[in-house]
Amino acid sequence: MAARPVDQALCMLVAVFHKYSGKEGDKHSLSKKELKELIQNEMAIGPKLHEEDIQGLMEDLDRNKDQVVNFQEYITFLGALAMVYNDALTS
Repeated sequence: MAARPVDQALCMLVAVFHKYSGKEGDKHSLSKKELKELIQNEMAIGPKLHEEDIQGLMEDLDRNKDQVVNFQEYITFLGALAMVYNDALTS
């Protein structure tokens, strides 16, 4: 059975997380450096963000304040981004 577009998109989002997680320690979370690298390499807005933007984003995403972004926090981030994209496309 061929993968459908939504299946492919979800698999890509998971694969991108794991491409960057674990470069510095725990393979199930993103450090600030890993998050920065993911955003800069995988998102169009990445190169436009400054260090303080990344720090603020890290603080917002790290709900449990353990200094890393786990998969659940990453998915919450993607959900918020999807809302931004939806607003932009429907305005």
